[in-house]
Amino acid sequence: MQYVSYFDSPMGRILLAADEVGLTGLWFEGQKYFPGHSDEKKEEKETAYLKQAKCWLTVYFSGKEPDFAVPVHLQGTDFQMAVWKILQSIPYGQTMTYGEIAKKIAAQRNRQRMSAQAVGGAVGHNPISIIVPCHRVVGADGSLTGYAGGIEKKVRLLTLEKADMTRFFVPKKGTAL
Repeated sequence: MQYVSYFDSPMGRILLAADEVGLTGLWFEGQKYFPGHSDEKKEEKETAYLKQAKCWLTVYFSGKEPDFAVPVHLQGTDFQMAVWKILQSIPYGQTMTYGEIAKKIAAQRNRQRMSAQAVGGAVGHNPISIIVPCHRVVGADGSLTGYAGGIEKKVRLLTLEKADMTRFFVPKKGTAL
């Protein structure tokens, strides 16, 4: 059973989802990969995990780093899970490139290299944005690409975290906008 609830953030309405194990989803309403209809039963209900996520978001959007974690229940392929685990290790206000994540995954799997594009696909399909901070992943050249919630939200989230934005830019064209 999936339980859902909404949170009105300064950046727009957010849909939250949880099950009996933890938070399973956090999406800006209407974002790319916004959950549609599935066969899984959903019920609009305030569960403890959803309340905890809303408390975390309230602290976060006040411009402070939350000092507690929300239990998450990520579900994906082994590759996605490995990428999402690395996302969770990126410190508040810091960034990491797709290539850096690819190198970490390659090392974990005893491979010479790993595709940064494959990492980008996993980052883009992260179902728990903000709390699993996919907005902290940037291009090696400083480009701010690939945020399912929209580039403008990525900029606002990094700015909220007081990340050093001097080396970043929004590309004028590309497929990841």
